[in-house]
Amino acid sequence: MKECRAGCGACCIAPSISSYIPGMPDGKPAGIRCVQLTEDNRCRLFGKPERPLVCLSLKPSEEMCLSSPEEAERSLAHLESTTCPDGGDGK
Repeated sequence: MKECRAGCGACCIAPSISSYIPGMPDGKPAGIRCVQLTEDNRCRLFGKPERPLVCLSLKPSEEMCLSSPEEAERSLAHLESTTCPDGGDGK
């Protein structure tokens, strides 16, 4: 898999992002849609210099994206909860 699945957006919803995002200066909590994600789950910042480095460096893969947006979101949410020091609950 070399490109994101059109209309997926799982990586813009499930994980927390601690870095600045235009419109979300303190980052994004896990499970919350990024404000830059359109209604059809496309990134408004894709290809623009304002796109956060963490987003730019994330590459789609079969292991992360699985076979559907729903599976990808569940998998990423599980990874978030098992790797976040506070258990992914923001506390």
